[in-house]
Amino acid sequence: MGYHVVDPSGLEQWDDRDVDVRSISAAVGLDYQDAPLGLRTYEAAPGQQFPLAYHYHDEQVEAFYVLEGRLHVETPEGEFLVGPDEVFLADPGSPHRAYNPADAEGPVRALAIGAPSADDAHVYEPE
Repeated sequence: MGYHVVDPSGLEQWDDRDVDVRSISAAVGLDYQDAPLGLRTYEAAPGQQFPLAYHYHDEQVEAFYVLEGRLHVETPEGEFLVGPDEVFLADPGSPHRAYNPADAEGPVRALAIGAPSADDAHVYEPE
């Protein structure tokens, strides 16, 4: 059995993105590739986006649970506005781009969940 208590604020920046991202799953020993779950916190200032690109996943379901602020998510079907204590969920094959617009009043914080954790993202190019 294994149990973990993690304070995301004590974790190091997870990768080289401009946005603040902390990997809870990596902190407890779950590898990025082929783990059952990827769990991260994101904080984006106005004008920043969460992912590196507008993208979709082959297998991964991706969810953003908004903790503070308002998350904007661009999709081919239109834009979604996700407020505190709301969740945006993208099924595999569903293109999306989560961001905080430049004219936002403040940062947006969210918990991002991906299952399974897989490096299966593809850049989506809208027509």
